[in-house]
Amino acid sequence: MSGQGRLVAGRYRLVQRVGRGGMGTVWRAEDELLGRQVAVKELRVPPHLPDDAVRVLHERTRREARSAGRIAHPHVIVVHDVVEDGGLPCIVMEYVPSITLEEAVERRGALPTVEVARIGLAVVEALRAAHDMGVLHRDIKPANILLGHDGRIVLTDFGIAAVSGTETLTRTGELVGSLAYLAPERLRGSDAVAAGDLWALGVTLYRAVEGRHPFDRQEPMETAYAVVGEPHTPLAGGSGLASLVDGLLAKEPDQRTGLVEAERLLRLAAEGRTEADRGASSARRRRAALPARRGRRQLLRYGAAVAVAASALTTALLWPGAFSGDASADRPGGRESAAAPSTPDGYRLEDGGGGLALPVPAGWTRKSLAGGEVAFIDPSGLLGLRVKADAFAGADALEHWRTTEEAQTRRDNPGYERVRMTPTVVHGRPAGYWEFTFDGAVRTFRAVEVAFADASGTQHVVYFSAPDAEWARHRPVFDTAVEGLRLPTSP
Repeated sequence: MSGQGRLVAGRYRLVQRVGRGGMGTVWRAEDELLGRQVAVKELRVPPHLPDDAVRVLHERTRREARSAGRIAHPHVIVVHDVVEDGGLPCIVMEYVPSITLEEAVERRGALPTVEVARIGLAVVEALRAAHDMGVLHRDIKPANILLGHDGRIVLTDFGIAAVSGTETLTRTGELVGSLAYLAPERLRGSDAVAAGDLWALGVTLYRAVEGRHPFDRQEPMETAYAVVGEPHTPLAGGSGLASLVDGLLAKEPDQRTGLVEAERLLRLAAEGRTEADRGASSARRRRAALPARRGRRQLLRYGAAVAVAASALTTALLWPGAFSGDASADRPGGRESAAAPSTPDGYRLEDGGGGLALPVPAGWTRKSLAGGEVAFIDPSGLLGLRVKADAFAGADALEHWRTTEEAQTRRDNPGYERVRMTPTVVHGRPAGYWEFTFDGAVRTFRAVEVAFADASGTQHVVYFSAPDAEWARHRPVFDTAVEGLRLPTSP
């Protein structure tokens, strides 16, 4: 074993090789000054490499140390030192007795959902800390996640991390990272963004719960085409992570599930709970039908989004003037659903205006507001379900939200943070979906909205808001309302 027993920088005695990758070899070593075990990563330079490429490798090694070194988090590897050995930089890190997640999957096959969720939660927390410091990891994959023998989970290998405010080391057209985990936007030539790390997390979770990659093909070019243009096969196992994986594997970065929502769903799954435990059985039924129909992610679940919320205590809502929908899916005659769904126990059917009816919890108060908007408020005044019908306008809802409405919402709602904004389907009709959080006077709220057009071209909006801390308990009100919608009779 070449190098074993060698003293690096007059201090670190190489004991055992524990890993080897494209950029270097990792050794377990003894810090003879402090009498502790460390990990030493040596840069590996391929023979006959041009001098400029060698300089890039040197700088990437130093940046790896700086990137990881600026992040203080229990789920991020700790960097102790950067030294030189034989003219090559070496990173000295904490030694974590462990195996990688990749090794665990290779040995055991598909892992239990709760275990994968616990691992994913640790990675999300590490990414949040990294992104807050302006660091994009850019190489999230099972091989870079350490599963400590003591139960600790550690994100490592920041060798190709990008740090805001520093010059890129990537040449134009050059792709860095592992192909099977690169986000579609990177393969299309766009710059790395934070959502790229979330895509790679989605692939990692899929690999862990299925035992295989969602897009891996026999040839690299085929893999690249699959990543950019093909839907993934819905999860067969790991159903508790299905909606999260679907959201993380959205092809467009601005439609991808964010860190806040990923953490929430992973925490639920790590506790052995799912969205279904919150009464979202209707979402499961829609999810089962839509990948089959459209070849899209299971993230196409609930409905379509709309204009947005405002003040917390009064649950005031800012509705945009108009949204668009695709009315090409009209059905001849009668209501657009073949059979009207039954009203669940504890709910009553209410007129939502514009010919639309929906189930509302018994005991909620109905209020008619200006502009034909109808609100249903719970006795506490903190939960609100609102419905509005508008004449059809030609603008696309998602485009309107991204270019106009979201900026207004961010301006008028302190602490606004988008959770998800994506196209979807409501009762067979193209729709948009928008979920976000915002700060009220004394608490944080979460809101979800759907918007879609009926066969006559009338735009319908359904909005629900509740305290974020109690979202898991109250979200089923929205799911039940959307699932139980009675749409107007087609002309």
